[in-house]
Amino acid sequence: MAEKAELRCFGADDPLYREYHDHEWGRPVTDERGLYERISLEAFQSGLAWITILRKRDNFRAAFAGFEPEAVARFGEDDVARLMADAGIVRNRLKVEATIANARAVLDLRDAGTSLDEVVWAHRPDPKRPAPAGWGDVPAVTPESTALAKALKKHGFRFVGPTTAYAAMQACGLVNDHLAGCVARKATEKAQKAAAR
Repeated sequence: MAEKAELRCFGADDPLYREYHDHEWGRPVTDERGLYERISLEAFQSGLAWITILRKRDNFRAAFAGFEPEAVARFGEDDVARLMADAGIVRNRLKVEATIANARAVLDLRDAGTSLDEVVWAHRPDPKRPAPAGWGDVPAVTPESTALAKALKKHGFRFVGPTTAYAAMQACGLVNDHLAGCVARKATEKAQKAAAR
């Protein structure tokens, strides 16, 4: 009798992608730097396959000072030129400039007495949503992601439309979109409950 294959939403054929799927996607991210990195990478992913970004993630981290908002907020025109010449990342001027502007927005949130963490997690939808049976059950946009995109834009963030906001919500564990029966669903659910506020 043949052994039943494990169900994975994505990434089964690529070790890097599988590791991301099994241990990272959907797990709660609550720290400012981590949230800023995920939002930045989701913006760079827009129009591309996520595996492309995942394979370049170490290069992105090196190019953007480990996604430390204070460091990136100080980037100027020389840094933009350096980034646009860096073949290790996605060289899109609008996305590069948005990443720098978003670092400054993170600092502005702090100055206003709030945090990126508070803004993002205030938009967490009801965690009791049923597990999707297939990708057709997974939305690209939700009312919460639309509200999050609006809130981020109000605070000066760029390149954060409702679809990018929803992808960030998935990546940062605000929702659990692992399919029913997926090998990572239960562990993700447990991690999200532990981080619930």
